[in-house]
Amino acid sequence: MKNDMMLCVAPNGARLGKADHPALPITPDELADCAEECAKAGAAMIHLHVRDSNERHVLDAGRYKDAIRAIRNRMGDNIVIQVTTEAVGQYQAEQQRDMVQSLKPEAVSLSLRELLPEGADEQTFAKFWQWMSNERIWPQIILYDENDIQRFLTLRNTGIFGQSHLSILIVLGRYGQQLAKPQDLLDPYHLIKDQPDLDWSVCAFGQHENACISMAAALGGHGRIGFENNRLLADGSTAPNNGELVAQAALSARLTGREPMRATTLRSLRIKRPNGE
Repeated sequence: MKNDMMLCVAPNGARLGKADHPALPITPDELADCAEECAKAGAAMIHLHVRDSNERHVLDAGRYKDAIRAIRNRMGDNIVIQVTTEAVGQYQAEQQRDMVQSLKPEAVSLSLRELLPEGADEQTFAKFWQWMSNERIWPQIILYDENDIQRFLTLRNTGIFGQSHLSILIVLGRYGQQLAKPQDLLDPYHLIKDQPDLDWSVCAFGQHENACISMAAALGGHGRIGFENNRLLADGSTAPNNGELVAQAALSARLTGREPMRATTLRSLRIKRPNGE
């Protein structure tokens, strides 16, 4: 259990559509299909985005509830559901917090620079963080570069996150701008490798996604994989679906001596309630 690797699938993101890949899941039923195939391939968690009627990114508790219900009806508790608070230039921190407080999800990803930008009220953020802890919501903090990581470590030392175990996601590359390479992980890794009570995951933009996940596996981290960041297999061919990307990452984990974590294990380690509804 200690050496298990948590694999999370990010199947759709905020920007892509069916024109980018016909198997991109958007509707609740499509997301349920994707969750099922990816759990079979080795994913313990799904990183969930929902869309409005025009397939545009939206932070809408009602639409999240529809998607969560479809996944739970299909799979029960056999996958952890993490919702996103990603702003995509549309939402402010208050709106992001309001959505989480309305939905009360099982797990949530939060960009540090969006939820607590430089100069923002730290007490408001600290109260929100404590509320999530009280509600047994598992947050994962997204860090986009080394400056984000350094700021996170500084804030952690102030006690703003309390004394709880923390989870971070290190982002390698940028959407439509910079392809990630495995060596990009080394400097961030050296900043966090000796941090107590911290687990870390990696997501990587572009065709070297699986190589970056393999590097994370070898260094003791976890991985987020899927069409949100990449649609190519390691051989350069287009993946037919998200499940194939997860299966490839699961193989990489096993080749480094690690077994893909099950949702039940992840939930017992990080989440104290059975589901997000």
